[in-house]
Amino acid sequence: MTFKLPLARILPALLPVLLIAQPVEARTGMAEWRAQAARVTIQRDDWGIAHVHGRSDADAVFGMIYAQAEDDFDRIEANYLTALGRTAEAEGEDAIWQDLRARLYMDPQKLRADYAASPAWLRRLMDAWADGLNYYLATHPQVKPRVITRFEPWMALSFTEGSIGGDIERIPLDRLKAFYGAPDGRPLAMADPDPEPRGSNGFAIAPGKSASGHALLWINPHTSFFFRSELQMTSDEGLNAYGAATWGQFFIYQGFNPTAGWMHTSSTVDAVDEFLETVTRRPDGALTYRYGAEQRPVRASTVTLAYRTKDGARAERRFTVYRTHHGPIIGERDGKWVAFAMMDKPIPALEQSFLRTKARDYAAFVKVATRRANSSNNTIFADADGTIAYLHPQFVPLRDDRFDYTQPVDGSDPATDWKGLTPLDALPGLRNPAGGWIQNTNNGPWSAAGRDSQKAADFPRYMDMMGENPRGDHAVMLLSAGKNYSLDSLTAAAFDSYQPAFARFVPMLTAAWDALPAGDARKAALAEPIAALRGWDYRWGLRSVPNSLACLWAEDLRQWTLAHSQGAPRTLYDRMAAAPAEVKLTLLSAVVSRLERDFGDWRTPWGDINRLQRLTGAITPTFDDAAPSIPIPFSSARWGSLASFGARAYPGTRKWYGTSGNSFIAAVEFGNRVHAKAVSVGGESGDPASPHFNDQSPLYANGTLRPVYFYPDELAGHVERRYRPGS
Repeated sequence: MTFKLPLARILPALLPVLLIAQPVEARTGMAEWRAQAARVTIQRDDWGIAHVHGRSDADAVFGMIYAQAEDDFDRIEANYLTALGRTAEAEGEDAIWQDLRARLYMDPQKLRADYAASPAWLRRLMDAWADGLNYYLATHPQVKPRVITRFEPWMALSFTEGSIGGDIERIPLDRLKAFYGAPDGRPLAMADPDPEPRGSNGFAIAPGKSASGHALLWINPHTSFFFRSELQMTSDEGLNAYGAATWGQFFIYQGFNPTAGWMHTSSTVDAVDEFLETVTRRPDGALTYRYGAEQRPVRASTVTLAYRTKDGARAERRFTVYRTHHGPIIGERDGKWVAFAMMDKPIPALEQSFLRTKARDYAAFVKVATRRANSSNNTIFADADGTIAYLHPQFVPLRDDRFDYTQPVDGSDPATDWKGLTPLDALPGLRNPAGGWIQNTNNGPWSAAGRDSQKAADFPRYMDMMGENPRGDHAVMLLSAGKNYSLDSLTAAAFDSYQPAFARFVPMLTAAWDALPAGDARKAALAEPIAALRGWDYRWGLRSVPNSLACLWAEDLRQWTLAHSQGAPRTLYDRMAAAPAEVKLTLLSAVVSRLERDFGDWRTPWGDINRLQRLTGAITPTFDDAAPSIPIPFSSARWGSLASFGARAYPGTRKWYGTSGNSFIAAVEFGNRVHAKAVSVGGESGDPASPHFNDQSPLYANGTLRPVYFYPDELAGHVERRYRPGS
């Protein structure tokens, strides 16, 4: 017998406690914090970027997290509210489902035990991390945290991997609410089933294909803007890493050290699974689920979540959550419960994230990867020995490939269970391919080195769920033909303006117009727009009118396709291509009318529409057509632009404003000395009053990288301020 879960037990315990940030408690640690601060030096360069040095690695962690807090404490706290399942304490009850999702895995009691069980060196880093944040709050009483007034070392284990969204975000909040929630009539906002690509581009160039005879690395994450801090952290214990650190984490997530560099791209590997559980209730009320010939007990536990009420008070909701050996229950499907399985290895994950920043060559990097605690990122690697490599995520469950794990599988069949992890030597991977280059653009690894790539047929299906994308086509086209790469020419390639998707879609549109009968009114009305598109080279540019037409039209076609072909077993691009000619023409007519209405002329250049605007440091931005903004030539990654800029109109705006895409960008050359250039969207500081709030935007808009001051002699003459934390 199967049954539906009863409504969650909800105990609103309203408490007359205002969520006003309290000062950091008893300053018993102040003397120790000051002593550690005395072992740390922070130098801010002329872009506001922090170069942090500590005597020990722990001292460097103390200083770098203090510097992050100086730049944008709000983003640090927001990330830990998400990771700890405490966002509703700041934002209200609507965030309770996001918090419940986090708490399915993030148990504070367990993480405290994990902290105690961590190796001593890692505990020292976590201690320094918490001390650096608490020292910042103690020395900046004007900063009022929304919720977290004191950080504890174990909290670092809640957020161990710096990618855009962790595996847990694959759990749909609407399904979680339907299973555990009361029917309050408030629907959750539904996610776009095909959101703006927020992945990354990573390229590695071998010495034989570079002008200098040294390996090159292109680091180009595509994230929501202002998602990471650019900085350098060094110590007398051998730490020397430069790059992008996700706000609140104490390791460089994407970057380089003197002899090696690493670029992570969100992987298409299947690292999480859903299992359908057949649950019954015994006469005594106990819950069991079928597993082979057994009836196993369903485990239950209580999760209590606090939230902020509309009047600023504090209330609580209590949930009984369930799990099987596959993982927590996240919903119901066809009368069966759905259990969710994902990686849950906080100690090895944090170890791997930090230790790889100290790996000075390929062998050392791979040794760190043997912890197998990276589930969601491909890695593009290069080093001073001339090695270039592609590494697949190391946490890949071993499965029976007879089953389609892109869909929920039968949890009662033991054959569907994970059978440990795939051995590292059985994963896709490349090292020094003959063609001299490697790329990944969140596509499958089967085009990573062009003709020298591995074959999908040689691996289980679950090694790749997505296949190719237009950025991958673009990267292969460029890197196959390129040679004698320098940092500047590699940058130029990465900003190449061609958009392969339009080379497919626009001829279909012009052919649909060609097929119209002579008497059709659209023959004349669309003649000039069609002529502009027909003569176009499919490249973006600030003055390009065809790019305006194509981007607005393709986005409308995407939305139409999502609404009318949900179940089609093809890629979204294939379904867009298959849309009726009548639909394609109707959408173009609407775009022409919209441009004339909003901008006065359908001949509106792309740069007049596509803008970068940073008005405040708020995590959720607002936009205003009347306020200053910067024209951006590049377009969405969706159409194959390697230089990604995900933009759209917002309530009250006619122009499109970007919120994701190219964020931190770096080009790195490894030789006797590492040489690098970089740029970060906006600037280093989240404070609008800072000169470094928006100072890099003009460079960003032009695709221009500035020099990185990696060595002391490079930094000399470019230091705006030198100080110790707390001074």
